[in-house]
Amino acid sequence: MILALAALLVGDSGPATAHSLAQKIERHYARTSTLQAVFLERVLQDGAIRVESGTVYFRRPGKMRWEYESPEQKLFLVDGKHVWLYVPADHTATRAPVKQSSDLRTPLALLTGKVHLSQLCGRIEMADQSAAGTSGGNPSERPASLGNVVLRCWPHRGGEQESFREILFEADPQFRLVRIVVREPGSVETEFRFGKWQEGISLPEAKFHFEPPPGVAIVDETQLAGSAP
Repeated sequence: MILALAALLVGDSGPATAHSLAQKIERHYARTSTLQAVFLERVLQDGAIRVESGTVYFRRPGKMRWEYESPEQKLFLVDGKHVWLYVPADHTATRAPVKQSSDLRTPLALLTGKVHLSQLCGRIEMADQSAAGTSGGNPSERPASLGNVVLRCWPHRGGEQESFREILFEADPQFRLVRIVVREPGSVETEFRFGKWQEGISLPEAKFHFEPPPGVAIVDETQLAGSAP
């Protein structure tokens, strides 16, 4: 594991920087047009924790499908133009234009070729690697494995992306993302963990198209925003 970490942090021209590692992560995902992984989502807010899990699919350019399986079924889908959230138990689906969505899955758009870390991050640095595998420091900033690296992303000040305070990206020695932590203003923290990555698999275009089932009400968030006092 120590050799794996050394190979990750030292390139042909010397020690790797946060920017060079970010570029390697982006290049890794640029090589394939389709992706699949299992995920666990943990949200911490006001002392309460919500945990959900399921399977996620990505397709370039700009499409993703999150199939939540536990604790309840729901679907979050980006078809390239709209963002959909469908909860079968509520018989309701919400829709919003991609450009107007503030959903926390925005950092994952880098997997669909729509966002680059340089656009998302005003500043990017490496987290303290000395905390790996130890009990010191902030637990969320420690790599899950000694072979992984954690990058910290700060937003562009005054820009549209300042909806978050910081984002942590953890990648394994193959430059695959295994964890993303999004910290918002107000001490809200959302963590995504990924495993069982599959790349270059066959994913039909129809998988990224949402057709509301009969009897499902469609709520247009744009109209709701326009009717607000």
